[in-house]
Amino acid sequence: MDFTPDDTQAETTALSARVLGKSADAAEQWRALAGAGLLALALPADLGGDGLGFAEVAARADRSRPRGCRAALHEPSAPLTTVPDTVGEAADGVWQLTGVKTGVPYAADATRILTPVALPGGTAVALIDPCADGVDLVRTPSSGGSPEYTVRLAGVRLADTEFLRDRSPGHAVATLHRFALAGALALGDGLLAGALALTTRHLAERTQFGRPLAAFQAVAQQIADVYVAARTVHLAATSAGWRLAAGLDADTELDVAAYWLTDQAPAALATCHHLHGGLGVDREYPLHRYSSAVKDLGRAIGGAAHRLGRLGERVAG
Repeated sequence: MDFTPDDTQAETTALSARVLGKSADAAEQWRALAGAGLLALALPADLGGDGLGFAEVAARADRSRPRGCRAALHEPSAPLTTVPDTVGEAADGVWQLTGVKTGVPYAADATRILTPVALPGGTAVALIDPCADGVDLVRTPSSGGSPEYTVRLAGVRLADTEFLRDRSPGHAVATLHRFALAGALALGDGLLAGALALTTRHLAERTQFGRPLAAFQAVAQQIADVYVAARTVHLAATSAGWRLAAGLDADTELDVAAYWLTDQAPAALATCHHLHGGLGVDREYPLHRYSSAVKDLGRAIGGAAHRLGRLGERVAG
């Protein structure tokens, strides 16, 4: 398998870096991404998009956290659940939805919230307006301070056309989980690579006893461990994304990459902080944003123990 980015993917990555580098404000970044056409990469041409696939979207995702449609993937004590306790019941010619979703990022700013629900005879993904009657958004804390919510649904009314239905049992929910996980991996890959680059530059520029910190053997060994972790996550995430973009079965690769990210990234970021010394915990220095985002991302995909359990179940059949 050749994971070398093609010209389109390379240009997408470069354009994303240029656009995002112009401002640190999330709202301005979002508008700039839209202005550059980077939010329409995967839309079909008849809807004004470029008709590209996951590989091109991932090239942008590892550098940004765009908003639009958000996904309500978790329920209390059930990350990425495939058997939702949120249910829909037919009433008066419409569906009424009841349940609780947790850890929904940017829910208040979303156009629609993609919400897995159980319906009579199977599952579906509901398209819920966060401003609809019966929707209650409760802000909850996150490590990085990004908006995150518990979404409570109490008799939310939806028409039959406001659902993504299953082509086969569990298809809609599984597809949502698959692409959400792949996007999280692309973002996590970028976060770990960014923290590595920041730390490597610091070690090359900071001197002690007349020598760059990178020249000390113990320091070199520790940053080498971070490099190995970053490259391992990158390879696993790229392999999973490549299979997904090629239309191949990527579920095992996604589970492997998710485990590596949740297991390796937190320890790697802790080492980056250690190698920065006191500067690593300074609020004015950007490293804390990488580590906070990694913590939130790891929690969003269930944590290392959950991911290892999912991988074990898949391997065991």
